[in-house]
Amino acid sequence: MAVIEELIRQEDDGSISFGNYLMDEKKKVMDFEVHGDLYKVKTFNEITKLEKNGKMLLEAVPGATIHNFCMNEKGVSFIVEAAEDVQMTLELEAETAYRILLDDVNIGQMKTNMAGKVTFSMETKNKTSKVRIEKII
Repeated sequence: MAVIEELIRQEDDGSISFGNYLMDEKKKVMDFEVHGDLYKVKTFNEITKLEKNGKMLLEAVPGATIHNFCMNEKGVSFIVEAAEDVQMTLELEAETAYRILLDDVNIGQMKTNMAGKVTFSMETKNKTSKVRIEKII
């Protein structure tokens, strides 16, 4: 896989890919429209952040490239590429339990806080990792 030179793009399957962890200076794209929603991405080697309609969706520290990001009422899925291990923060539904799978391995359940945030770390140094977060009903 490769970094996203245009910083954010819509894929043929309707998902979005964003971020460029190779940049030394912070860059951003505002008001990128997908299905009537406006996305904003800020990215460089220290952080990658995605917002949708003014609300934070994802933050990766240090910076990362996120491929095929897809979010719906059941959860979220994407592929992470980074030069170092990454700490991910996602804003999901408040006070809700989710199952987190990394490369199809269930690493456990987490419950979001009152703000709907869930944070976890993952080993991504010089490789890609598939992330799937499923809402537990």
